[in-house]
Amino acid sequence: MMNSLRNRVQLIGNLGTAPEVKTVAGGRKVAKLVVATNETYKNQKGEKITETTWHNLTAWGNNAEIAEKYLQKGSEIAIDGRLRNNNYTDKDGVKRYVTEIEIHEFVMLGKKA
Repeated sequence: MMNSLRNRVQLIGNLGTAPEVKTVAGGRKVAKLVVATNETYKNQKGEKITETTWHNLTAWGNNAEIAEKYLQKGSEIAIDGRLRNNNYTDKDGVKRYVTEIEIHEFVMLGKKA
Protein backbone atom coordinates (compact mmCIF):
# COMPACT_ATOMS: atom_id res chain seq x y z
CA MET A 1 0.00 0.00 0.00
CA MET A 2 2.63 2.58 1.03
CA ASN A 3 4.58 1.89 -2.16
CA SER A 4 1.72 3.32 -4.24
CA LEU A 5 2.00 6.58 -2.27
CA ARG A 6 5.71 7.14 -2.94
CA ASN A 7 6.38 10.06 -5.29
CA ARG A 8 2.74 10.57 -6.20
CA VAL A 9 1.25 13.88 -7.32
CA GLN A 10 -2.42 14.63 -7.85
CA LEU A 11 -3.75 18.02 -8.89
CA ILE A 12 -6.60 19.76 -10.65
CA GLY A 13 -5.90 22.88 -12.69
CA ASN A 14 -6.25 24.73 -15.97
CA LEU A 15 -3.87 24.72 -18.91
CA GLY A 16 -2.04 28.02 -19.32
CA THR A 17 -1.16 27.25 -22.95
CA ALA A 18 -2.05 24.67 -25.57
CA PRO A 19 -0.03 21.43 -25.23
CA GLU A 20 3.32 21.52 -27.01
CA VAL A 21 3.66 18.13 -28.72
CA LYS A 22 6.76 16.63 -30.36
CA THR A 23 7.57 13.26 -31.85
CA VAL A 24 10.83 11.85 -30.51
CA ALA A 25 13.07 8.98 -31.63
CA GLY A 26 11.10 5.85 -32.39
CA GLY A 27 7.96 7.82 -33.27
CA ARG A 28 6.84 8.21 -29.65
CA LYS A 29 4.99 11.45 -28.82
CA VAL A 30 5.70 13.68 -25.85
CA ALA A 31 3.51 16.60 -24.76
CA LYS A 32 4.63 19.47 -22.54
CA LEU A 33 1.83 21.13 -20.58
CA VAL A 34 1.73 24.06 -18.17
CA VAL A 35 -1.07 23.89 -15.60
CA ALA A 36 -2.15 26.54 -13.09
CA THR A 37 -3.63 25.72 -9.70
CA ASN A 38 -5.26 28.38 -7.52
CA GLU A 39 -5.35 28.53 -3.74
CA THR A 40 -7.60 31.05 -2.01
CA TYR A 41 -7.30 32.24 1.59
CA LYS A 42 -7.99 35.31 3.72
CA ASN A 43 -5.08 37.45 4.94
CA GLN A 44 -4.87 39.10 8.38
CA LYS A 45 -6.98 42.03 7.15
CA GLY A 46 -9.73 39.63 6.05
CA GLU A 47 -9.06 40.23 2.36
CA LYS A 48 -9.53 37.30 0.00
CA ILE A 49 -6.20 36.41 -1.64
CA THR A 50 -5.77 33.98 -4.55
CA GLU A 51 -2.33 32.53 -5.21
CA THR A 52 -1.64 30.85 -8.55
CA THR A 53 1.06 28.17 -8.86
CA TRP A 54 2.28 27.06 -12.30
CA HIS A 55 3.27 23.40 -12.81
CA ASN A 56 5.27 21.93 -15.72
CA LEU A 57 3.89 18.57 -16.85
CA THR A 58 4.99 15.94 -19.36
CA ALA A 59 2.78 13.33 -21.00
CA TRP A 60 4.11 10.45 -23.09
CA GLY A 61 2.67 8.11 -25.72
CA ASN A 62 -1.11 7.71 -25.65
CA ASN A 63 -1.51 10.46 -23.03
CA ALA A 64 0.40 12.86 -25.30
CA GLU A 65 -1.81 11.94 -28.27
CA ILE A 66 -5.01 12.52 -26.26
CA ALA A 67 -3.66 15.84 -24.93
CA GLU A 68 -2.79 16.97 -28.46
CA LYS A 69 -6.23 16.03 -29.79
CA TYR A 70 -8.49 17.29 -26.99
CA LEU A 71 -6.74 19.81 -24.72
CA GLN A 72 -6.41 23.52 -25.33
CA LYS A 73 -5.50 26.63 -23.38
CA GLY A 74 -7.90 26.94 -20.44
CA SER A 75 -8.88 23.24 -20.36
CA GLU A 76 -9.47 21.98 -16.82
CA ILE A 77 -7.82 18.64 -16.06
CA ALA A 78 -7.22 16.35 -13.09
CA ILE A 79 -3.89 14.53 -13.18
CA ASP A 80 -2.17 11.72 -11.36
CA GLY A 81 1.58 11.48 -11.82
CA ARG A 82 5.01 11.66 -10.23
CA LEU A 83 7.70 14.29 -9.72
CA ARG A 84 10.72 14.15 -12.00
CA ASN A 85 13.89 16.17 -11.52
CA ASN A 86 16.01 16.89 -14.59
CA ASN A 87 19.02 19.07 -15.22
CA TYR A 88 20.73 20.54 -18.25
CA THR A 89 23.49 23.02 -19.04
CA ASP A 90 22.29 26.24 -20.68
CA LYS A 91 24.04 28.10 -23.50
CA ASP A 92 26.09 30.08 -20.93
CA GLY A 93 27.42 26.86 -19.37
CA VAL A 94 25.24 27.18 -16.24
CA LYS A 95 23.71 23.98 -14.89
CA ARG A 96 19.92 24.37 -14.58
CA TYR A 97 17.53 22.18 -12.62
CA VAL A 98 13.91 21.55 -13.60
CA THR A 99 11.17 19.81 -11.63
CA GLU A 100 8.20 18.59 -13.60
CA ILE A 101 5.29 16.22 -13.16
CA GLU A 102 5.20 13.15 -15.39
CA ILE A 103 1.56 12.30 -16.02
CA HIS A 104 0.46 8.71 -15.42
CA GLU A 105 -3.16 9.49 -16.23
CA PHE A 106 -5.44 12.48 -16.57
CA VAL A 107 -9.13 13.26 -16.78
CA MET A 108 -10.64 16.14 -18.72
CA LEU A 109 -13.02 18.18 -16.56
CA GLY A 110 -15.43 21.00 -17.30
CA LYS A 111 -17.60 21.59 -20.35
CA LYS A 112 -17.09 19.83 -23.65
CA ALA A 113 -15.98 22.18 -26.43
